[in-house]
Amino acid sequence: MGRRGTMRRGTVGRGTMRRGTVGRGTVRRSAGPPGPRPPDGSAEDVHWAGERRTAAGTAVLLLSVLLVLDTGSGRLTVPRALLWTGLGALLYVILLPPRITARPGVLSARGLWRTHTVRTDALVSVRCSDGVARRLVLRDADGGRVELDPGVLVRNPALWHRLDADSRAARERGTLLCGATALGRLAARIDREAARTVFKVSGLA
Repeated sequence: MGRRGTMRRGTVGRGTMRRGTVGRGTVRRSAGPPGPRPPDGSAEDVHWAGERRTAAGTAVLLLSVLLVLDTGSGRLTVPRALLWTGLGALLYVILLPPRITARPGVLSARGLWRTHTVRTDALVSVRCSDGVARRLVLRDADGGRVELDPGVLVRNPALWHRLDADSRAARERGTLLCGATALGRLAARIDREAARTVFKVSGLA
């Protein structure tokens, strides 16, 4: 009986240790951040990969339709196939948006051929250009210029917070003299989108 009693107590002790281990793991998870965050404060357009796939899929679809039509009509030749391939590649280039990334003090827009960079902690102007497609134009004290779709910042809060923090630093340094109105309108739009998202998630909208 003494041995069985000892074994039972040992089993209970081990069970207690396991529960303690799970408890400690739970505390660590709840105390940690809600998701992975880059240690250097960088941010990027998390939707860019999906937009790239959409652009590629649209270009391939157009190319396939043109080739099928030519094949069905008996007009498909090598020059025409090359022409349709070039047309599909051109559509891909047009549809593919630049990849927007940011790190403390710097924002970059990388296209297929070039990468434009602007120092967000030394901005001199921020303005919105109205037209067929609205664009946010950023200029810095070194002559750097980046043009991007404001919707990218609306869809990526991390990018917006990075730009907002750096633009505040530029205002404190006295370099940003033109852009408060554009940034204020963009901040209001982002707040509206965030509130709309909260309402949708909560079922109030």
